[in-house]
Amino acid sequence: MSGPSRPDPMRSFVGVMSAALVLEVIVVLLALPVVAKLGGGLATWQGVLVGVLALLLLVTCAFLKRPWGRWVAAGLQVVLVACWFAVVALGVLGLVFGLVWAVLLWMRHDVARRMAEGRLPSQQAE
Repeated sequence: MSGPSRPDPMRSFVGVMSAALVLEVIVVLLALPVVAKLGGGLATWQGVLVGVLALLLLVTCAFLKRPWGRWVAAGLQVVLVACWFAVVALGVLGLVFGLVWAVLLWMRHDVARRMAEGRLPSQQAE
């Protein structure tokens, strides 16, 4: 029997990124009543756009374990910013969550670099 297994730091990022996407879905859906009240109303196509984007964000959670999944999630942030012209609130949310995703991807890159160099605390000899 081998010794205690070491935690894989990359697996934890999948959970953090999934949580970020679920929170984003909630915030995007909560933008619907705000836009409907504060703006000039919400057209049907705008509601469908918000619903489709929320669904895409939620489905992306299933693909975050794949190497391309995190880039799909980051690409959806670009799509949200591009939706600025349809629903301004989506553009603002795209900017905010784009920053969140930039930080997440930078942190993941930093941990991967440290892991390759053998500088993570879990890699140190006890």
